[in-house]
Formats: sequence, structure tokens, C-alpha cells
Amino acid sequence: MKHLALFAFLLLATPAHATTVPPQPIVRTYDVSLMLDGLHANPQIAVMQGNHLDVSNRAEESLPASVEASGISVPLTWQHKPELDEHHYPDLAVLVYESAQPRLRLRWAWRAPASHGPIEHTITVENLGNQEIWLPLIDSLRLDIRVHPGDDPRAFYVEKGADKPSPQGTHLDTIADSYNWTGTSSTYAHPGPGEPREIIPAVLVFNNAQPQQGWYAGIEFSGRTRISVERHANRITAVLGLNPVPGPFRTRLTPGGSFETPTVFFGAFSGGPDGAANQLRPWIRAALGNPLTWKDPHYPYVVNNSWGSGMAVDEPLALRMITESKELGVEMFHIDAGWFRGVGDWYPDPNKFPRGLAPIADEAHRQGLRFGIWVDWTQAGISPEHDALNVRDPKVADWIVSDLPPNWKPEEFKGETVDLGVPAAHDHLLKEVNRLIDDNHLDMLEQDGYLVAQGCIRRDHPHAPPNQSTIRITHDSGFDFVDADNSTDVSYHATRAYYDIYARTRARHPGLLFEICNDGGRMIDFGSAAHGDYFSMTDSYDPLSNRRAFYDTSYMLPTAMLESYVEKWPTPWPENFLYMLRSGMMGWLTLMLDTSAWTPEQHQSAKDAIALYKEKLRPLIRDAQLFHISPRPDGMHWDALEYWNPARKQGVVYAFRGSAPGEPQHAFPLAGLDPAQTYTLHFQDGTSPDRPATGRELLQGLTLTLAQPLSSELVFLTGAPPPR
Repeated sequence: MKHLALFAFLLLATPAHATTVPPQPIVRTYDVSLMLDGLHANPQIAVMQGNHLDVSNRAEESLPASVEASGISVPLTWQHKPELDEHHYPDLAVLVYESAQPRLRLRWAWRAPASHGPIEHTITVENLGNQEIWLPLIDSLRLDIRVHPGDDPRAFYVEKGADKPSPQGTHLDTIADSYNWTGTSSTYAHPGPGEPREIIPAVLVFNNAQPQQGWYAGIEFSGRTRISVERHANRITAVLGLNPVPGPFRTRLTPGGSFETPTVFFGAFSGGPDGAANQLRPWIRAALGNPLTWKDPHYPYVVNNSWGSGMAVDEPLALRMITESKELGVEMFHIDAGWFRGVGDWYPDPNKFPRGLAPIADEAHRQGLRFGIWVDWTQAGISPEHDALNVRDPKVADWIVSDLPPNWKPEEFKGETVDLGVPAAHDHLLKEVNRLIDDNHLDMLEQDGYLVAQGCIRRDHPHAPPNQSTIRITHDSGFDFVDADNSTDVSYHATRAYYDIYARTRARHPGLLFEICNDGGRMIDFGSAAHGDYFSMTDSYDPLSNRRAFYDTSYMLPTAMLESYVEKWPTPWPENFLYMLRSGMMGWLTLMLDTSAWTPEQHQSAKDAIALYKEKLRPLIRDAQLFHISPRPDGMHWDALEYWNPARKQGVVYAFRGSAPGEPQHAFPLAGLDPAQTYTLHFQDGTSPDRPATGRELLQGLTLTLAQPLSSELVFLTGAPPPR
């Protein structure tokens, strides 16, 4: 309690603009304040406050106790070096520790990259000596927080959409005594039978009693990571960082080299999962997003994608789709897989595109569209063409993650993964990615496939060599999935290389958009959010899968970054057609079907829907709060989401009726509104007459009537404009 009293005094006595440095390091934003403690042997967060949260933390940081040098375990003694500390209140605090033998320096850093939202944390270890050493696992963050009598703690986390959203998607667990949960994230997300799905790497822990206050933490990394939450009696502990399984983990630290733990973020919130999400999404935009992307008023774009015709795309089809896209009001044309000579040979197939892709891009640009392509640029095949990634080439054979049999062949658009952590492979692929952009006049590049290696058998790569007895190789869909005791270190180095390639490419092509795809939504994480512009959420594209994936992922990421592909689906009635389109119009909209097969009525309906999206829906998707005002979609019953922008007093409710007969009417309690305010309701399809309604009424329930199953409605809300 002494810490709490001191902390409260410091917060009251030192406003955000003050320059006086408090006696204990404090990092703060509008939403959370952390008091750090460097007075003990190991540093720790002492106190966490904000948004009705007021807790102390008992867990000290676990600094490495030993390292391996020349095959011998060497114990470490860390000494705090306060003369090297940095503290720029309220944005930055760095505590520095050193080991004399071997000579190491550790920086324990906390940073507020934005004035609102969570605070970031990273641990960096530098090798100041002249001898190579091996570091053990260093967790990114450890917490130990007391549960007070009467608390009803819950844990909330979200699955990745992966190949298809599961029946559950979002999880709300009661944290009872002996609760023990671990969620993992990687770029593979291939759970076995009965195994849990991978999560978007973040967790919310909060008291279920009003005002549902608590804390959240997440990991900004695309490699193999884990989050663990446990409860023992009246203590909740949490650990975030690299995944220690399989293990034991170790990583090489060369003389003069450094190792950086995956950055984590920590925030405080109230209002349950939607309260946390409405704080986290704008923070990701401000702290992680590409400023040029968000300055573009057309973001998120409306896209037409060629995969509705599969691998059959060619120049006549592409040119026809560009013309159709222009007529519909689409803003980008996207050529999916099928344009290339072969896997690893990422040049246009001369039989399909005799003039190459550049004239296709130029035609798209002439008609006012952007142009992008799909490519699986880390995959090697067997093409003998010059500059192709050919697994028979001795150079490339050493880059790939395992040895292949002589009769190995790639699939149509999948090959064998290259280990990006190899410097020569990194350099080659950096040039290749930029060549693809330059040669093909790209505005957007979609990555797909397994960009970050899961594991690797090589002993001469920068990652730790595997223990031979731990290597497991699974052959599936043309891939070798390698798993061994070094897998986490393999993914660590490959992820750092992936980030570097995209950062360098972004610097050279600042207006380029990156779509993050990995067999659908297997690579949805905060590290990729910092290096890409939008995510393919799932590899299933029917209306229910699109709404489920959006419902889940929108708790964690800005909705403008969440792409739904709209595929061909039975639409015997006009209401079904709009239901299909709107199920993919809550975030980034990509059409993936043959629009030339539409009737004239469907073509006009889609054109009107796209115009409405660009005029009214897109500004809300970009800037408004989002509330999950119904249970997760199940396809049978009603479901809905609500956007509300309190600054502009504008919003919309997306409402969907499922397949169940006998449910023509439903009421959804809205959120975020002022009970004393009067709002104007506009029913886009005219399913009810436009009318005024008080906030009090809408918070109790907005009633909708839809006569046709598998239909939808958009209800626009407008409040009185704020006084001048």
C-alpha cells in the first residue's frame, strides 16, 4: 500500500507535461501508468494504474542466471548501473544492468509510443566481450498480481481465423483457483486433433463485475510465442514471450552482437473486452501502423481479385476484370496465384501474359485503379530458369529447411520454405521482392505461404543447431514441416529477417501496400501489423466464415486492416445477394468471384453497395468505435455489430438474419450512446420507416424486422451535432 500511495501522489503532483523526473521511474499514457522498481536485484513493474485498475506486481524480471561459453555453463552476476539509466518522463524509462564475466549489458526498456493506449516493453542483451556465447530463454514479461476478495477474474483471448474459423473463436474463461492456460502463436497454426487453436497473441484479464476493469498484454512478434496465465489461491501469474516448447531454447550471441526479446505491450482498461478493443485498435493505428497508409482516404480499398477463376488467370481475363472493376467502382485489381512460370520462378508465364504484367498494371492505372499481385516469395521449386529459387541449386539447397528426395516436386503454388535467417538468403530475397515491385509496377504485394520457417535441420545457419534426436519432419501439401528443439530460435531469426526485408522495401517504396496472408489467417499478429497494411483473416470465404473471422479478429486489430474475401455463394433472392456482400463489407472488402456472371440487377445492387461503402461505411470503419452487440455469428440466428463515432455523432448497425425460420424480428441493445440524446435512425433497405429514437431506448434494444432468412439491413444512426 505504501507503493500505491506514493504512486498516486506522484501522478497527482506531476502532470503529463511536467519535466520533473519522479524519484522512481514512471512511464505513463492517458490510459495507464507504470511505476518501475530498479532497487532490487532484478527490475520489476511495481505498480500499475489506470481505467479503474490499481494493482501491485510481485514478479521480478527473470534476468538470465547463466550463459554457455565454449560448451561450459557460466553463472552471471548482474549489477544495476544507474549512471547508464535513461528516463525521459513520461515516455521512456530504461534500466541498465551489466555482467562483468562474461561482459554483457542488459537494457530493460519501457516506452510509450503514443499518448494513449498501452506501454511497450523490450529487453536487450549486448555481448561486450570477444567470445561467442549462448543465451537461454529470456521471457519478455512476467506478472504476479493479487486477486482481491469478491473479485471475479476472467481471461479473454481470440483464435486466429486460419483456414476456417472454429465454432468458438473467442474465449472467456473464469480464472478459478488452479486455472492454467497457455496460448501459442506462430505462422503455422496447424493444430492436431483435440489440440487448441493458435491465438492472436494477446490476453485480457479483468474483473467481471462492473466496470469490468483489468489489464491486457500482447506480443509484437510473428515467430513462435506463448502467453501463460495461472491462478494459485489469491495470485494470478502471467508470462509472455518466446515459446519454450520444444526446447530447451538457446540463441547465439556473437561478439558485438545483441539479442532483443519480442516487444510486448501492457495496458489498462475498463468496459470489458469491447472497452479494451476500443482502446487497443486506435493505438495500433497510431503506434504500429504505417502513417502513409492511414493518411490515404481510400484506405481500406475495395478490391477485385482473380482467384474466382483460380489458376486460370491470363491477360484477356485480367483486362476484362479491370474494365468490370472500373464499372463497379472498385479501386484495386489484384491478380492472385496463377500468373507465374512456376513456384520459386516469380516471372510472368509467357503463355498467359505474353507482354508480362507491367502492361496489365499500366492499364489498371490508366483506368484509375491500383494494381497488386499474389506471390509466395520464400518458396523454392525446381525451375531451371535463371534467378529462380531452385532446390537443386546447391546454394538454394543450403537455404531451405530440410533435405528433399530426388523426386520431390512442388505443388501448383507451394514449394519448400527458405530460411530467411540465412544472410545470403535474406539479401537475395530482398532484391527479389523489390524486383517484383519494380518489374510489375506494383501498388500492392500479397505474401502467402509459410514465410517464417517453422524449424530447420541445418547446422550452419545463424540459428541454434538442432539436437538430431529431436528432429521431426512431416510432409504435407508439398511442404516439409520441420520441428526440433531449435524451432523457436529458427523462427526468431527468420522473423527478424522478414521484418528487415519489409522495412527496407517500405523505405524504397513508401506508398506500397503489403497484404499479410499465410494460407489465410495464420499470421495474424501485432508484429505483422507493424510491417504490413492489412490481413487476410481466413481461408474460408462464405458469409458465415467472413462474419465469424471479423467478429473475432476485430477485438484485436483495427477493422480497416481486416480483409474479407467474398466468394461465389447461392443468392436466389436479392436479399441473399446483399447478405453475401455485406458479410464481407465490415472491414476491407475484396471480391473474389466472376462478376460477369451477375445479372444486371445484381450488378447494379453491387455497384450501389460499393458506392455506399465508400461514402458512408468506410469513414466509420476507419475511425469509429466498434461494439459486439450480439453473440458470435452461428449462421442460424441473428447477429450484429455496431460502429459508433462519438466525435462525429454517426454510426451504423450491421444486422444479419440467419437461416432459422420463425425469427423475423430481433432486438439488439446498442452501446456507446448517450441515454439523454435523441438519434435519427435510417434503415438503408427500408425494412422499417426512418424515425427518431432516444439513446435510452436504443441502449435497451434496437428492433429490426427482416422477412427473408439469410438477409441483412444497415441502420445508420445520427446524433445531434456537437455545439460549436
